[in-house]
Amino acid sequence: MEGKINEKIIENPVGPGAVLPMVALRGKIIFPGVVTSFDVGRQMSLSAIDVAANNNFDIFVAAQKDSSIDNPTAGDVYSVGVVCRIRQIVKMPGNNARVSVQALYRARINNYIENSKFFEVEVDRMYMEEEDPAEVEANFRVAFSSYRDYCAANKPGKEVTSVIDAITDAEEFSDVATFNMNFKEADKQAILEESVLTSRLKKFDELLAYELEISNLEKKISARVRQSIDKNQKEYYLREQLRAIHAELGDDEEEREEIRKQITDKKMPKEVEEKALKELSKMDKMMPSSPEYTVIRNYFDWLLDLPFNEQTEDTENLADAIKILNEDHYGLEKVKERIIEYLAVLKLTKKIRGPILCFVGPPGVGKTSIARSVARALGRKFVRMSLGGVKDEAEIRGHRRTYIGAMPGRIIYAMKEAGTVNPVFLLDEIDKISMDLRGDPASALLEVLDPEQNNTFRDRFMEIPYDLSKVLFITTANSLDTIPAPLLDRMELIQLSGYTLEEKVQIAAQYLIPKQIEANGLTDDRIEITAGAVRSVVEGYTSEAGVRTLEREIGSICRKVATKVATDPDIKKQIVTDKNTEDYLGARKYFPDEALQRDEIGAVTGLAWTAVGGTTLTVECMLMKGKGDILLTGKLGDVMKESARAAISYIRSHSEEYGIDEKKFEEYDIHVHVPEGATPKDGPSAGITMATAILSAFSEKPVKKSVAMTGEITLRGKVLPIGGIKEKALAAYRLGIRDIIIPKANVKDLDEIPQEIRKEIKFVPVEEVSEVFREAFAN
Repeated sequence: MEGKINEKIIENPVGPGAVLPMVALRGKIIFPGVVTSFDVGRQMSLSAIDVAANNNFDIFVAAQKDSSIDNPTAGDVYSVGVVCRIRQIVKMPGNNARVSVQALYRARINNYIENSKFFEVEVDRMYMEEEDPAEVEANFRVAFSSYRDYCAANKPGKEVTSVIDAITDAEEFSDVATFNMNFKEADKQAILEESVLTSRLKKFDELLAYELEISNLEKKISARVRQSIDKNQKEYYLREQLRAIHAELGDDEEEREEIRKQITDKKMPKEVEEKALKELSKMDKMMPSSPEYTVIRNYFDWLLDLPFNEQTEDTENLADAIKILNEDHYGLEKVKERIIEYLAVLKLTKKIRGPILCFVGPPGVGKTSIARSVARALGRKFVRMSLGGVKDEAEIRGHRRTYIGAMPGRIIYAMKEAGTVNPVFLLDEIDKISMDLRGDPASALLEVLDPEQNNTFRDRFMEIPYDLSKVLFITTANSLDTIPAPLLDRMELIQLSGYTLEEKVQIAAQYLIPKQIEANGLTDDRIEITAGAVRSVVEGYTSEAGVRTLEREIGSICRKVATKVATDPDIKKQIVTDKNTEDYLGARKYFPDEALQRDEIGAVTGLAWTAVGGTTLTVECMLMKGKGDILLTGKLGDVMKESARAAISYIRSHSEEYGIDEKKFEEYDIHVHVPEGATPKDGPSAGITMATAILSAFSEKPVKKSVAMTGEITLRGKVLPIGGIKEKALAAYRLGIRDIIIPKANVKDLDEIPQEIRKEIKFVPVEEVSEVFREAFAN
């Protein structure tokens, strides 16, 4: 309680003329014998608190005469205050602090000590003058009786009155009672400064009588205002009363009985039903006009709409499921195979928990749309939740009902939308999730995506265990780098790589062209887009691993034809070929990478993976007279720079083996450059490419133009595996390169490359960089 009496007053720890730091308070007068707290934010006050905390925790507190002054001087502060002992300091936002103090005794400022950082004062303790004990006791009884009358009329807090009722000392009563009364600051200060106890008690009695009179006048004025309510206000009041009477007579009883019946018929789990009936019991005791009544009614709207036993039957015919998956998507064999495995196990066991799949791949390869097809193939409902940009944990778990406008999280919202307990639930763009001061949504998803926990998922709004174990969760991501490791561990990863040129041609012919022809109001007798035209669009107007841009370009062609048809209905059928593609789409936007025209010294074709598929890059190395400096250019990342230095170190350590004069490394600067300098490049897979270019520059031997390579190099000359073999091989194939050097550990990944392309490329698996050099050099 603020203002309570200390059980034991701490004696003065310092003598007369003590020098203490001072805090000037605004809007508060502190009296001896109380424990209270105040906030400080001004720098001078904060400095004074710090000095006191670092010494004996004693501080002098006095009130400002004018609380509106932000930077008071000595003349703006009362000369009489209290010496306090600091009990606690709590740091608050905005460089503020809340200080709890125990007021010890009154003191008067004797002198201000010069100090630019805070108020520092010399104070003398103040004592009460000696008086006739009988006169003091008489005044004490009168003041105490007035205080009891005031309490009877105004009903202050019991905690305050019980403490003051127990006081038997007149000085202590005047201090504590005055502190807790709503007197003006100037009046409280006058009582604090008074050293004659009888005068103190008389002033207290006079102020209390004035406050009692004011209180009685307020009650009379309030009564008169109530009596002066006009006719319209009375009618409104009566109508509200009438509504309350109707509610008391049972007008809402029928609604509550209907809710009770729905709870019983819903066949909820026992714990959920008990929670629902408990909430209904609360609702029975509330007025319909109560805000809490509306909150509980909204709760029942959500609870009764949630599925608990409703579920769809999964497709048992595997052939039908395969047919549906193939109808909607071309390729994506890994996804289709995993779904068929799930159905097969379900068919044999009749019971299986929903797996948690994560489709990882570049944009536009069909991650989101295949999830919808999975739901259709299984015969389940489909719901989708986009996690891109989600920062608030409450988006997953919901808000507690104590908040105004609280709602369940989007997991519960989606389950209500699905209407079954076993939908296919797509969590789209899980790698785009982020966090801020409102919590970490990724951590909240740990419970949702853990098969051992999600059978008792608790939303903060619903406050019930909800079973998500029958849900087939599918997540999608473009990259795994931003997904937290605990969350990644709960998901089964299925990698989706980019499409080859021929795959895009097939997708366009089977899905995209018919879709765009229909969307633009055309028919097959109005337009024909040949396979050659599709190849021309893919190579000249798109640069992507998926088919989103390809679909847009096909749509653009269809709109051009639709415009011609709308202008001239008798126009003949429009046939789009590779010869006239530019008539519809304009000048070509992209051109293929240029292959090396001849065997060159210090130039090697490397292979790289990007978010839109594979690409080739030329690594160039040149030696210049110098001091052995190493220059690495082409906007290379740290990992790629380290690979270059590792390659140089390996070649230097084996210079004798390759017939290189050791002095060359000290007399020449080495410059390694990767063209297209505006494009950032990183990763270890160019290690053997840079090593080959550097050795070529030192040995002055040309490298075969027909060879491309990829692989990480170590200081010992080992070639380590890398990723993206399929995309890199397709990039080399497009460039006309038919010899590719790869790490031996990546041979297993060759199965991902289409067979027709694999037949035309010679893959050379290597374990040592010396094998790379034997294959790469012309001689």
